[in-house]
Amino acid sequence: MKGLIQRVSHARVDVAGEAIGAIDGGILLLLGVEATDSRESADKLLHKVLHYRIFSDEQGKMNLNVQQAGGGLLVVSQFTLVADTAKGLRPSFSRGATPQQAEALYDYFVAQAREKLATVASGQFAADMQVSLCNDGPVTFLLEV
Repeated sequence: MKGLIQRVSHARVDVAGEAIGAIDGGILLLLGVEATDSRESADKLLHKVLHYRIFSDEQGKMNLNVQQAGGGLLVVSQFTLVADTAKGLRPSFSRGATPQQAEALYDYFVAQAREKLATVASGQFAADMQVSLCNDGPVTFLLEV
């Protein structure tokens, strides 16, 4: 399971011109699910996302996690994140989970996040989404478990 996290001052996801999820400050997470992933993988990645220290403390050092900073989390499914790009000029998605497996783990991830963080928004699995954000920093990290 891979998660691309971006520290944002705001982010939103639209489907068919309508906002379906938005946060003010916090983390935008693009979530990719691989065929070998499980609920255990989702739990490990969620722990990492919620505890990764990418927010500034009083001294301006990245020393606080999203919970300590009082931020929100916007989770957007991103199957292209698990693409194999090592060879050629066209990505291979052979590592990706089936749509059914990916959707189940995505839904599980979002549900678990909502139990642990006050503000959690999400995109719509398999939809054509438009994601807008203001990357704060910019700060971006690829997390893998």
